[in-house]
Amino acid sequence: MSTILHINASGVTDGSVSRAATNRLIANLNPTRVITRDLAATPLPQIDSAWINARLVPADDQSADDQAILALSDVLIAELQAADTVVIGMPIYNFGMPAALKAWIDLIARPKVTFAYTANGPVGLLENKRAIVAVASGGVPVDSALDFATPHLRQVLQFVGISDISVHVAKELLDQAA
Repeated sequence: MSTILHINASGVTDGSVSRAATNRLIANLNPTRVITRDLAATPLPQIDSAWINARLVPADDQSADDQAILALSDVLIAELQAADTVVIGMPIYNFGMPAALKAWIDLIARPKVTFAYTANGPVGLLENKRAIVAVASGGVPVDSALDFATPHLRQVLQFVGISDISVHVAKELLDQAA
């Protein structure tokens, strides 16, 4: 049984290269279950001071307000924890990742939940998962000195414990299948 968490970060819904590439990847993986998180269809909020403070309160000490503030983050983390593989479609906008994907990252990066600080530095708590990223870019070559999105996403995934990461140029994936 395999479960995929499919993250669509493109603001374009019709004709999106990253969406087409991730759909093709998922079809080839033939998972048992797909959890889809479309960041354009259902935008995520930006974190604020209430969220930042609530995430630091130990679970046993959280008030009802803290729990309500963290509820969406808890849902997003549960989706991530349930997945064996995370498939992310990421366009590059203005040399970086879309704000929608950054909002998802902010909401899933939680101390003592998805990572922990130890005497030897931070340790990711999401183990035995892999990530497949399809990157679409109209002009910035993927993994070039001008691509700030791909290294950032790799770093965050590794930070939370996902070290099996493969990055693909979305257009090349689509061209290979044609």
